[in-house]
Amino acid sequence: MEKVLISQLTNFKGKEVRLSGWLTNKRSGKGLEFLIIRDGSGFIQCIVDETKVNDADFQIAKSLTQESSVSLVGQVVKDEKQIGGFEIHVSKLELLHESKGYPITNKPHGVEFLMDNRHLWLRSKRQWAIMRVRNRIIFAIHNFFQGEGFVQMDSPVFTGNAVEGTTTLFETTYYEDKAYLTQSGQLYGEAMAMAMGKIYTFGPTFRAEKSKTRRHLSEFWMIEPEMAFYDNDMNMDLIERFIKYILKDVKANCISELEVLERDTSIFDKIIEGTFPRLTYDYAVDVLKGKEKINGKTTIETLENDYKEVLLEIENKQNQILEAEAEIKQGVKKGKQNFLQNKIDTLKNDIKELEDRKRVIPEWINSANSFEYGSDLGGSDETVLTRMFDLPLMVYNWPHEVKAFYMKRDDKNKNLAKGVDVLAPEGYGEIVGGGERETNEDLLIQKIEEHQLPMKAFEWYLDLRRFGSVPHAGFGLGLERMVAWVCKLKHIRETIPFPRMYGRLFP
Repeated sequence: MEKVLISQLTNFKGKEVRLSGWLTNKRSGKGLEFLIIRDGSGFIQCIVDETKVNDADFQIAKSLTQESSVSLVGQVVKDEKQIGGFEIHVSKLELLHESKGYPITNKPHGVEFLMDNRHLWLRSKRQWAIMRVRNRIIFAIHNFFQGEGFVQMDSPVFTGNAVEGTTTLFETTYYEDKAYLTQSGQLYGEAMAMAMGKIYTFGPTFRAEKSKTRRHLSEFWMIEPEMAFYDNDMNMDLIERFIKYILKDVKANCISELEVLERDTSIFDKIIEGTFPRLTYDYAVDVLKGKEKINGKTTIETLENDYKEVLLEIENKQNQILEAEAEIKQGVKKGKQNFLQNKIDTLKNDIKELEDRKRVIPEWINSANSFEYGSDLGGSDETVLTRMFDLPLMVYNWPHEVKAFYMKRDDKNKNLAKGVDVLAPEGYGEIVGGGERETNEDLLIQKIEEHQLPMKAFEWYLDLRRFGSVPHAGFGLGLERMVAWVCKLKHIRETIPFPRMYGRLFP
């Protein structure tokens, strides 16, 4: 008999199959055991009927514990109400390994506990869905660039110099020399683009920022294309096509995973069909500070309105809690009591999130009002700007002081650099940073000196301007930030199998 995966069951309707997996949950009925089995490719309900299996197999089903591994034989039955639209009616059941005392039970757990047990937390349905989406995004990235005629190439992880300043470098020893873990493969990407035309790198990068925000990791994966004979307008066109391609691919191929995550994908359709707004830094600052109106409202007016709505929503949910608690006190059946208690718990969690918004909205308003021209955009500034748009937002032509030394000056205004940041909607902020690269050797030398970087370490990079220099551009996409936005996650730690961030090295 053929052994199949849960993801393949649609091809075996009405047939008997052999399946292996782990028990993730179960419930019992009169003479029936309902087993939720996972095998890595999906989840399936398997029904063990006392009258359809031998006594030994039914006893296995009755005593089966969470995360025990099993092999079973059964008929694939269509049932639209079930996970994946199918269930299995079991005829044989074999215990492969009994799991005892599995620590992550089907009840709420604290974040630190789950992080300490990350090696096991990955088995949960939500984490399974996130990792499947991550995998599909990676697949889509490769498909996009390969289809656009790019060559994938690899940049070194050990480097002898900084790319974007020295304050966030992990220093290590490389034989007798001092070396650093790479912040970016971009400089090497430029060299490779001068050989191949269009390339992209896809690898780990490291930032030693002592930050515990929901958007920061110490080790993360970057996708960094570099294109010869490109200017920043062409660069922005490519970025827009790239993001739309990823969203379209994930929406088409991760239907069940996005359902598990309860992700509203209607925004994907707007993005795929729309055109990304492109704002100069100057105009973006005016929008941020409330000097310009978007759709008839300023940022300040919008945020003040958001604040009022949050207060009303908190009051409404508090009233719902009081009503549910009063109903429980009056006396209801156990099933109804459990339903009402779950409702109360959900409402309390909703209120907690609303209280957080109630706290931060005044901070956002204050930050927007006090923003100083020439500064980089902070997380709250990005959130405020994206609140005004339904689509990813491109902010370009930045003051050169806040951009990396290799960014090209604007020919029309030497105070500006031809960089671009792409800010994701729904408060997710920067997911792409890029721009056109400086081709003037003298200006590059000047910037290297301004940043107090060792000139000797950049002689090879300056060679790219000495021997056949051409206009070129590129960008970097943070994979984990993209996954967080696509899945609408609250914290970036869920986007990577084993997150490395400030204070976290194990497991």
